[in-house]
Amino acid sequence: MINKINTESRRSVLFAAILLAMSSIQLIAQENPYQVIYDWGELPGGRPMGVVTGVQPDPDGEHIWVLERCSANQCAGSDLHPLHKLDLQGNTISSIGGGLFAWPHGFDMDEDGNLWITEGAPDGDARGEPGMERGMGHQVIKINQEGEVLMRLGEAGVPGDDTMHFNGPAAVLVAPNGEVWVSDGHRGGNNRVMKFSSDGELLLQLGGGVQDTSRESGRFNDPHDLKMDSQGRIFVADRGNNRIQIFDQDGELLDIWTQFGRPSGIWIDANDTIYVADGMSGEQWNTGWQRGIRIGDVESGYVTEFIPDYEIPNGSGIEFLASDADGNIYAGQVGRQRFEKYVRVRP
Repeated sequence: MINKINTESRRSVLFAAILLAMSSIQLIAQENPYQVIYDWGELPGGRPMGVVTGVQPDPDGEHIWVLERCSANQCAGSDLHPLHKLDLQGNTISSIGGGLFAWPHGFDMDEDGNLWITEGAPDGDARGEPGMERGMGHQVIKINQEGEVLMRLGEAGVPGDDTMHFNGPAAVLVAPNGEVWVSDGHRGGNNRVMKFSSDGELLLQLGGGVQDTSRESGRFNDPHDLKMDSQGRIFVADRGNNRIQIFDQDGELLDIWTQFGRPSGIWIDANDTIYVADGMSGEQWNTGWQRGIRIGDVESGYVTEFIPDYEIPNGSGIEFLASDADGNIYAGQVGRQRFEKYVRVRP
């Protein structure tokens, strides 16, 4: 009799726990504080937005810079400008960069307002062939806001894995002290992270080697993006390994996070809120995880908010994103070739 009561009691407790978990899941699902505006922003002449591969708020707080692939998924052979300065209503104020890039991928702005762009197609990737045919690709290019080229890292059109070459660099980050971090490269590339001085001298390399994919700590499989927090820690979106790896300025591994899904893009705002774009989770790449944007803080690593992507997958989803001072998010949907604004409607 006692065993029967205990069994029934355990069942009751288990059932209550299940109900509590289900209610918690529903509560979390209802707490998305954003509303999305699809197809946000207008380019000159009403031309369509290409695949958006970078977003940067202007320091003036009144404009957003957008990097897109020339109204398509390719800039090689096009004279269209891929870089646009938009006001907060989505109107284009200026456009620059026509003819400078083949397959632009990563994007950052330094303390002086200069723009840094990577050419992200690795050797052997069909998307890079039109650029290679024109002697373009495998570089990180620095330009000013008038579109004048100020600096180039890497050799145009020549892939490699030594200190002077890249193989489809995916992302670039310019630290406040002027040092330049590069994730090299895109899937099929060198799988390394490099740090350069402001004048282009190599200071540090983590991981690396052609096709050298690795699950080991401190090594990479498609390091797709990288950002820095207020403490100077480097957050690397180690996408192929479904994790974020965190390093100090000397390249020492500090932590590994797996709670943000399969990260393609990272943004860290002035308050150390971290926004992570997971546009590839699901049955093909990361079973059991849902696509969307995960938001948390860099101190605890807790995921505090989630913006789900409910649409039927069409290639990659959101891969690049940034936020403005009001907490609104600007994001590029790659597979749908769409630029979106997520407006915060609740605190």
